[in-house]
Amino acid sequence: MFIGPTSQFPRVDEARMDSLYDLDIAFKEMSRQKEPPLWIIDRLLRNLLIDVTGNTHRAEICIDKLYSPDGERGRLGLLELRGFEMSPHPRMNLVQALLVRALIALFWKRPYRESLVRWGTRLHDQFMLPHFVWEDFRDVLYFTNAAGYSFKAEWFEPFLEFRFPKYGSVQVGPFNVELCMALEPWPVLGEEATLSGVSRSVDSAVERLQIRVENWNDAHNLVSCNGFRVPLKPTAEPGVYVAGVRFKAWSPPSSLHPTIPAQGPLVFDIVDTRYGRSIGGCTYHVGHPGGRNYESIPLNENEAQGRRLSRFQAMGHTPGPQAAPPYIINPEYPCTLDLRLAETV
Repeated sequence: MFIGPTSQFPRVDEARMDSLYDLDIAFKEMSRQKEPPLWIIDRLLRNLLIDVTGNTHRAEICIDKLYSPDGERGRLGLLELRGFEMSPHPRMNLVQALLVRALIALFWKRPYRESLVRWGTRLHDQFMLPHFVWEDFRDVLYFTNAAGYSFKAEWFEPFLEFRFPKYGSVQVGPFNVELCMALEPWPVLGEEATLSGVSRSVDSAVERLQIRVENWNDAHNLVSCNGFRVPLKPTAEPGVYVAGVRFKAWSPPSSLHPTIPAQGPLVFDIVDTRYGRSIGGCTYHVGHPGGRNYESIPLNENEAQGRRLSRFQAMGHTPGPQAAPPYIINPEYPCTLDLRLAETV
């Protein structure tokens, strides 16, 4: 669940804008070597496959035990793909391992020599949303199928449901509105003195969800969240639009922007701009809708799902006349409504 540039498995292009430039040079140098010694891979990549502090073990692709010339403990022939999580079911674990084996076999027969992509801020904008994550994953399956390794997308749908659980959906006229969980990188905060010494906490106060609207007509309609316009973006599916909503879910003692209060519940409105009113909507509660705290953790996945579904209400839209909500232009994250930024406007 803990992702981002300060996690246990940061991507090589997270938080270090020049890393792909140097990685391009390293790959070209790797191709230039005619008969390189085994340890040359470690020398070329060890200073690039690291986190922001230079830790070689905290990387998405970790090679510190592959074949290092520094000692025997670094020559174990191990390549760690640290971005994987233990699957909750053995069949999911099996199909996950099958995909990795297929990619290894594919790259062994036909090395991938395409140019590296500079995603920039799209990593923490579009690819935090399950719709674009799933589209990107389907491209991977298309790549393997074209090479003769046949996979079906439905084999991996349990992973999508597990990582991005659905909060709820509501039908408003011809429009179907669905809310589901999205990804959110939690940053590590600065050092703070405690009774036991010095600690660095993680800011887990910010959450993100995806709103998906089907049969959408943006000529006379828009979606607002807590009074601000949601920047819906079209997808490859006709009439389907998606966007992310980023918000402060709770107020811990130490967090980024401590003066901004918790921003739940989130009230979504479908606004008809011709008549200047909301024609329907829904409400998402960060915690229990009644305001009470759970005294224990869920006993099983069914109870956890019940708690999650109870936080969604297919009602609660803003009644009466409603002016067009303000549109927050965010060029760095165009697919995301950041309610923390909206508080400052």
